[in-house]
Amino acid sequence: MAQIFKPAANSITTATLLGIAIGVPTIWLAIAGLSRSPANTKVNVPKNQPVPFSHQHHNWELGIDCRYCHGSVEKSGYAGLPATEVCMSCHSQIWTNSPLLEPVRQSYETGQPIKWNLVNKLPDFVHFNHSSHIARGLNCNTCHGPVQNMHITWKGNAFQMAWCLNCHRAPERYLYRAKEAEATGRQPRQQVFDLYWKYQTYGLQGLTNRERTLMIGSGDNSGTVVGVSDSPTDRAAGRDLIKKYGIKVQQLADCSVCHY
Repeated sequence: MAQIFKPAANSITTATLLGIAIGVPTIWLAIAGLSRSPANTKVNVPKNQPVPFSHQHHNWELGIDCRYCHGSVEKSGYAGLPATEVCMSCHSQIWTNSPLLEPVRQSYETGQPIKWNLVNKLPDFVHFNHSSHIARGLNCNTCHGPVQNMHITWKGNAFQMAWCLNCHRAPERYLYRAKEAEATGRQPRQQVFDLYWKYQTYGLQGLTNRERTLMIGSGDNSGTVVGVSDSPTDRAAGRDLIKKYGIKVQQLADCSVCHY
């Protein structure tokens, strides 16, 4: 019987199988890496706005409390964006002729809201409540990165599901009570905003290691959660807070907690 395949067919078959064995995982890893890269997630990529609003100038340099602009963050699932009237409460008196603020003045005159470009937007099937996290003392920077240092706001984290579950499965790593809040009886939600003026007043040397990472970030641009502690003492204190706040850890990873 005549030979159907030439001897070279063995080499071709071997090369094809190796290509599949190596190529498919390589392509899969490349796609997974791209999906998690800033090119897709936009983490650490400043997003242009109709008005070049600087958190660093307003929050850090002027010391304006977060709640002045994000008025519903303590009592609503949505942090809220400032109405034009909030901006004009200051800018009707200062920088009244600045070209950069022309969209604000036009909005005020016409009654048409400014169309801000959302930096952080979750899918419609995901539910997140700002107020419940603030009520447990979780600082804004835990999720949003060092906001007080941002000239033009960027996304601090990708908000992928695995990232959220890291906290929901071990909240004792993230919950903490500041010493001064404990001593003065300040509510957990109040310590969230106290941390900014504490940083302004005392600088980094007046902060704990956990608070420093909250204020300046992790330093590696990895988009990971900051303000985390794995020390036995801090984790024990975190477990005490879980009991105090009545957090049901066994339910935090349920699908219905975050998904409608």
